[in-house]
Parts: sequence; structure tokens; C-alpha cells
Amino acid sequence: MLLLGIETSCDDTATAVVRDGRAVLANVSTNQDEFHAKYGGIVPEIASRRHASLLSAAVDDALARAGTTLDEIDGIAVTAGPGLIGSLVVGVATAKALAFATGKPLYAVNHLHGHLFAAFLDSTIEPPYPFLALLVSGGHSLLVAVEGARDLRVIATTRDDAAGEAFDKTARLLGLPFPGGPALEALAREGNPRAIAFPRYRPPAGALDLSFSGLKTSARYFLASDAGRNASRADVAASFQAAIVDVLIDRVERALDLRDYRAIVLSGGVAANAALAGAFRRTGEMRGIPSFVPERRFCTDNAAMIAGAAERRGEIDRRDPLTLTANPNLPFS
Repeated sequence: MLLLGIETSCDDTATAVVRDGRAVLANVSTNQDEFHAKYGGIVPEIASRRHASLLSAAVDDALARAGTTLDEIDGIAVTAGPGLIGSLVVGVATAKALAFATGKPLYAVNHLHGHLFAAFLDSTIEPPYPFLALLVSGGHSLLVAVEGARDLRVIATTRDDAAGEAFDKTARLLGLPFPGGPALEALAREGNPRAIAFPRYRPPAGALDLSFSGLKTSARYFLASDAGRNASRADVAASFQAAIVDVLIDRVERALDLRDYRAIVLSGGVAANAALAGAFRRTGEMRGIPSFVPERRFCTDNAAMIAGAAERRGEIDRRDPLTLTANPNLPFS
């Protein structure tokens, strides 16, 4: 099955053409960093206006790169939520119009489901079910038990900030440019991850919940102290990153202690962090189970993962193009 994917949940205008949920024939993405950098974060109104001006050309670009046409496409997959409502509306409206005009099936995909299946893209080996997924992004930190493409169950989430959010906010405290997460990771490579003993949230035995608010607050107070003002910024970044990685890996190990999984999968924008990906792979090796981390281009928001998820979930995500609406708070189920 050949699907056109559309993803506009935040600030990246993304389109893709994917065959059979795996082979990525085209993956187009235009980021808006230069438009949001001076504000230190995403401005929803700017994001939605940029999507409106770019999306039509992005669809044409993806089709051209894939060497296909709308007539040859078997269906259209679009992110229906969660995300910024203005951004989502642009993508959903475009997908609805294309589906209605061509008579092609329309698939409404949960953005988080897309991340879960990013590890299947352009890969010769697929994660076997059931697998444990760690999904970490700017807005979400989840552990998901994936029994099958249509059987997904969240087993842990964060009580407060997501890991990516903590990265971005601390990067701003360090005076790093937007986007903060990649900038903090780059600075951390020059520092000592053991220089500063930032706290790690440890829930009671048997619990899997996450929390990063206390860590973020600890970093803020440290940077405002005499010790923090004299500390190496690289050491602060490396120590902060190490604390986040330790917490995430601890929860993966706790989840693996509770039941058997055939694989572990890391996904979401923060999966592009090399320190986290390395620790995740080492966990799989020590546990004797395969670990899967998507290619970097499939970790951050992209349309290929949306098309891939639609192919695997099939009719459960199919919607009527006349009635589909964007939902910024779309639940995970």
C-alpha cells in the first residue's frame, strides 16, 4: 500500500510517501526554527501561518521525489492530534480536501502512535511484539506496552514536565540558542557528567512514573548560586543530561523487571540524543533483548512515521473526510 503522509502537529511542515508501512520513498520536512528563535520557543500563530504557506508545495515535493502522483496513491494519512490546534487544522484540512477530491481513503493518526512505529521505517528488521516503547519528546514522556499495532497501552507517564521540555527550559537557563535540546546535547559533549550531583526522581518500588520538574528546578537554583555562577556550563549540561538519561533508563529497567518483552523501542524527538540512545542500547544488550532506535531523521517529527502508523493500524484509523476534525488533546488510545 502506497500512502501519502502529512504531519503538521507543531512547527515542522512534513510530507512523505511510504510503501507498506516501511519503505520511505520520500520524506520532506521544512522546519521553522529561524522564525521562532528570537522568541525562545514555538509561537503557535507563526507556526500555523507557515504551514498554510508551505504545505501545498510540500505535498507536491514529496510526490515528485517518490516518482508518483496522487492518482497512484492508495490513501492519505494525517496527524489529527495531539498538537497545536492551528497547526493541526492546516494539515487536517489539506488531507480532507485531497481525500475528498480523489476518493482515496483518509487515515487520522495519533501523533504519538506515529512515533511508536518510526522504528519500522527503512529497516530490514522489525521490532517483534510485544515490545516495550520509551517515547520521549518535548511534550510527552511515556512507557508503552505494545502488544500489537492496534493494542497499545500506556503503563507510565510523567507527573509534570516531559524530558524534552526539561531539556529546552534548562538550555534556556544556560543561555543556549533555540532549539534548546540539541544545543544542550552539543555542549554536554564537552563536559563532565559526574561534575554536579543533580537529583534523580525515584518512585516507590514497583512504580514507573516519571518526574523532571524537580530536576529542572534544581538546575535553576544551582545556576543562580555562587557555585553555579563559577561552574563550567559544559559540566552543568553534561550533569543535567546524565540525570535525565539515568531516570529514563531506570524506568525501562523497572518495566522489564515486571514482565517479559521481546524487544525495547526508543522513539520521539529526544531519541535523537546520542547519550540516551547509547544507554538504551546498552540496556538491551545487558538484558539480552534487541533494542530499536529509529534513524535520527525519523526521531523528530516527520510524516513518514504517520504514513507508517496508518498502514499498520489500518481501518481502525480510517475516517470520513467530511467529518474528521483536528483534536489538540487527542487521547493516546
